[in-house]
Amino acid sequence: MSRVSRLDGTRFGPWALVTGASSGIGRGFAEQLAANGINVVLAARRLSTLDEIGQELAQRHGIEFRTVRADLSRPDFMDTVIEATRDLDIGLVVSNAGDMVMGEFLASPADALVDEARLNVDAHLLLTHHFGQRLARRGRGGLLLVSSTAALQGVPYSANYAASKSYVFTLGQALHHELAAAGVHVTVLLPGATATPMLGRFGADKTAMGRLAMPVDACVADALKALRANRAVRVSGFMNRLLLVTTPRSARTRLMGALSKTMAARLVTPV
Repeated sequence: MSRVSRLDGTRFGPWALVTGASSGIGRGFAEQLAANGINVVLAARRLSTLDEIGQELAQRHGIEFRTVRADLSRPDFMDTVIEATRDLDIGLVVSNAGDMVMGEFLASPADALVDEARLNVDAHLLLTHHFGQRLARRGRGGLLLVSSTAALQGVPYSANYAASKSYVFTLGQALHHELAAAGVHVTVLLPGATATPMLGRFGADKTAMGRLAMPVDACVADALKALRANRAVRVSGFMNRLLLVTTPRSARTRLMGALSKTMAARLVTPV
């Protein structure tokens, strides 16, 4: 971990909840929060992986950790999360867990699309509602919602994903203003291509996208810096921000749709 963004443990600690913490950007958040001396609650489906990560962070940074086995695409996941955090002073929630169904919308199984929507929409809704109330009563803290640059236009061949991430984007923007008076920082992170296991899953790690992907630690450090400054929205990476400024929305739809179509084909035809 080469880049760490400093965060005030008095405001955003002593405990932080990170969903999707077993890999990728979620794991990156857990690492940087622990480096700031903030105790972490790690939530994901793979409990053994979470335990390994928590033990490593505790040994390296002297923090406490708690792991929660939860499938955030299931309607009852909040019962588990609430019970696991009831006795903790949560100062920050990083609502990061998400997934992507790639391919033609009409050819995708309906139940897979529903699960994707539950994970990418419902989970963020329920987490922000419950913990937003707790943080508002506390009078300080933060919510950091992980969306995607896919949220800023329709994306063929990952249409449901882009639509669900758009919900997270607009929800976070609105809550940034609603919760400001309560002393709660709310920031939405919009990552572009980031060097996570998801790129490998779609074979994009061997393409130009993979070579240009932003390192996880840089993406996370950028997000925590934006949260500290209480910025409503942060698009990670200079090139991503430049693309949004210089490329019309319709052109981004075509460009990102072509990339999604290529990655979907890789799922069917391994390279």
